[in-house]
Amino acid sequence: MTVSQSQAATAERTRLAIIAGNGHFPFLVLEAAREQGIDPVVFAIREEASSDLAREASTVHWLSLGELAKLFQLLESERVGRVLLAGQVKHVQLYSSIPPDGVVLGALQGLERKNTDALIGAFVQMLEAQGIEVLDSTLFLKPLLPEAGILTRRELDPHETADVAYGHEIARALAALDIGQTVVVADRACLAVEAMEGTDATIERAARLGNGRRLTVVKVSKRDMRFDVPVVGLATIQVMDRSNARALAIDAGKTLLFERQRLIEEADRREIAIVAV
Repeated sequence: MTVSQSQAATAERTRLAIIAGNGHFPFLVLEAAREQGIDPVVFAIREEASSDLAREASTVHWLSLGELAKLFQLLESERVGRVLLAGQVKHVQLYSSIPPDGVVLGALQGLERKNTDALIGAFVQMLEAQGIEVLDSTLFLKPLLPEAGILTRRELDPHETADVAYGHEIARALAALDIGQTVVVADRACLAVEAMEGTDATIERAARLGNGRRLTVVKVSKRDMRFDVPVVGLATIQVMDRSNARALAIDAGKTLLFERQRLIEEADRREIAIVAV
C-alpha cells in the first residue's frame, strides 16, 4: 500500500465506537451521542455488558474479553476511527476461565504489572497504534459531572469534614498506586480500602468492621479521563444508608453521577451529605 492509499484508508475510519462494559454507563453514552446526530457501533463485552444493548443500539458486536484479535478486525471492517470506553470491567475477570487469544496473551506477557492502569493502558496503546483515537469517557456526559461544593441539603459536620480531609489523602495515594479509588473512614481511621471488589462491597466491609459507627466514604478520580472514571449511582446511596455511611466526598468535575437529580433527592431523604471537592 502506498502512502497516499494508507492515508485514504485512515481517513475513511471516521465512525465512533462504544466499547461497553457493565452498568448504565454505555446506555447513557449511546443516548447522548444520538442526541448529537451520532450513531455509534457498540462492541459489547459478553461477560459484562447488559443484553438490553441489543435492543438499544443499531449495530452491536458481542465479544469475549479474550477476543482482542477479533475486536481489531471488526474495528477495521466497521471503519472505526474513534473509541469511547464506557462501563466497568471487573478486574477479577483476569482470574476467570475466559480463554485468551494470541493478542491478549502477548499483551499480558509484555506487562510487568497487571493492575488496571497497566492493562487498560496497554489496550489503549494498541488502539492508538492502529490510528484510533480513544476519547474522554465523559465527552457526551458533561452535565453529570458535579461542580465543586455541597450537592445536598445537609452539609458536612466538623467530624465528617475532618474525615474527608484524611480520607482524601489516603484515597489519592491508593489511586496513585492503582489499587482502588475509594476509602471508608470513621473518626480519622481508615476502615476499608477498595481493591478489586468495587465501591459498594468496600462500604459493606467497612460497616462490618465499624460496628455501627458513622462512616464517611471518599472516592477520587485518576488523571486519565479516558478510562476508569469514577461513577456514583443510586445503588451506592442505598448501600451507604444500610451501612450507616452518612457522608460522601467525590472529585468535582471528574465523577459521574448517574440519575443525578434522583440520586441527590435520595441522599437528601436519607440525610446523607455529598460534597464535591
